[in-house]
Amino acid sequence: MSARSCSVIVGTGSYVPPAAVRNADFARCEFYDPEGRTYDKPNEEVIALFEKITGIAERRYAAADQTASDLACRAAQNALDASGIDKESLDYIILAHNFGDVRTAGAPSDTVPTLASRVKQRLGIMNPDAVAYDVIFGCPGWLQGMIQADYYLKSGDARRALVIGVDTLSRVFDPHDRDSMIYADGAGATILEAVASDRPLGVLSHVTRTDAARHAGLLHMGRSNKPNGDNGGAYLKMDGRAVYEYALETVPRVVKACLEKAGLTLADIHKFLLHQANAKMDEAILKRVGRLYGVRDVDSSLMPMTISWLGNSSVATVPTLLDLMVRGRLEDHRWQSGGTYVFASVGAGMNVNAMAYRCP
Repeated sequence: MSARSCSVIVGTGSYVPPAAVRNADFARCEFYDPEGRTYDKPNEEVIALFEKITGIAERRYAAADQTASDLACRAAQNALDASGIDKESLDYIILAHNFGDVRTAGAPSDTVPTLASRVKQRLGIMNPDAVAYDVIFGCPGWLQGMIQADYYLKSGDARRALVIGVDTLSRVFDPHDRDSMIYADGAGATILEAVASDRPLGVLSHVTRTDAARHAGLLHMGRSNKPNGDNGGAYLKMDGRAVYEYALETVPRVVKACLEKAGLTLADIHKFLLHQANAKMDEAILKRVGRLYGVRDVDSSLMPMTISWLGNSSVATVPTLLDLMVRGRLEDHRWQSGGTYVFASVGAGMNVNAMAYRCP
């Protein structure tokens, strides 16, 4: 069999802000429903129910003097250090985010120059042929960046690509919306390299879809829930129930299509790396994937989770999860030679994607 070009992960990195924000820290918040009414339950009950549903006990916020590009630069440097490659050998720097550099809560988004260009400059990369650009694709942005990089590498257009996912959701949520407790900050990065192999390695397949016709507005920017508490309509808003139902209906089918494209079945998969948005939703997605293969109860140990202590950092959740696995920081979850993994994400757009990957 002749050798083929395979896209292989040769380095990972992440940056998890050190300061933890616990659920109890929201006890004094003034929460309102979407109609501007206060809840008839005390905050302690609202918070307890939130934790039961989402599995989130704490999350991380960037420091006051940090922006998204600062977090992204740290994650990217960690990935470069892990890979041992020359940073000047990068052909692409793809940075996925949703809100740019938002310097303080409620401040406008700053995306000029692109965050990718800012990171390239801060890393001191002088090579003008290292093309840097941003991707805005909702929570699946990092994974879509990986898919784009795979196309570049397999086409022969590139040898190496740095793909970063970052968001600082703490700067864009409505403090009067109980959904604010979901959101977090962070950054994750990976380096893909084209490697010749006579057997399938690295990125095996991927599938992406956008259901905008009926679902584009499930996540959007809007007004504060607090009456007369608006900041110009720049708060992140979500129709939580509709997102949950959409994810359960769509993500399992995209995962199955991705596996079929690679000639794989559920039994071939060592771990599922799913976007960390809601613990119960992820558990239900995994179960529905199992049902598509006639498996009644899929072993939950197939799905590493970080949401209990990292919350939902949007684009950063999956690459951060990957880096923690690679570095052996998740108990009972290993990134191992010969292992086959599935990545999947769902988010604003509504966008869904999945990727199958085999470790060398």
